[in-house]
Amino acid sequence: MGPVTEHVKRGGKAPKAGEPATGDARRDRWRKHRVARRAEFVEAALKALDEHGPELAMEDVAVAAGVTKPVLYRHFEDKADLYVALGQRGTELLFSRLVPAINAELAPVPRIRMALDAFFGVIEEHPNLYRLLARGSFTEKAADSDVVAEDKELIATALTALLGDYMRMFGMDSGAAEPWAYGIVGMVQNTGEWWLDRRSMSRDSVVEYLTQIIWAAIDGLARQNGVTIDPDLPLEENKVVQLAAVTNKEDSDVG
Repeated sequence: MGPVTEHVKRGGKAPKAGEPATGDARRDRWRKHRVARRAEFVEAALKALDEHGPELAMEDVAVAAGVTKPVLYRHFEDKADLYVALGQRGTELLFSRLVPAINAELAPVPRIRMALDAFFGVIEEHPNLYRLLARGSFTEKAADSDVVAEDKELIATALTALLGDYMRMFGMDSGAAEPWAYGIVGMVQNTGEWWLDRRSMSRDSVVEYLTQIIWAAIDGLARQNGVTIDPDLPLEENKVVQLAAVTNKEDSDVG
């Protein structure tokens, strides 16, 4: 199995920038402007989240953006639309750090540690964004997607491919790759939520404890199959995954 490419495709009906270029330069410039403004408002929403927490109102977002609510509603149909856009931005932030860490040409344990630190770094910097997305309580109207569940599925699928490639490389039965991947992702997610609520230890400590647990499981299974892996030496072949977040087709089609 080669590299895995996964795409996140979520809602976001405004602006309608997914239409092909019209040949009308002024109209196309306006379309690009609307996409850029929408992105600016998402960044303003992130700042409002830092200040007000997951219970923020659209008025809080408008104030952070320096506009009135009617202006905001020209770019977002409702709070559910903004929720999805925030989820898209959260996915971008996470994947921009997680993918290079997962694919780092490092020894197994440092590679695991780097990937975990990437995840915990993002939720530490944007705790209210993670809480908002995990709770899904920003709006009374159901959003088009469960962002956290979708990201969990994408990461677990990619990790399944990565573990499976390594297990086959060592002549092991790769049937365990999928339950292992989902188990690891679920454990990390649950630990992340616990850590955000409790903060009873440092980020470095929780990352190190999880690194030890995950490596102990991998090492134990490998030894049961007669395979010994040096945790501090890079493997001969660096298996990688491509975990791309196409967060808004409308945005990607612009330009």
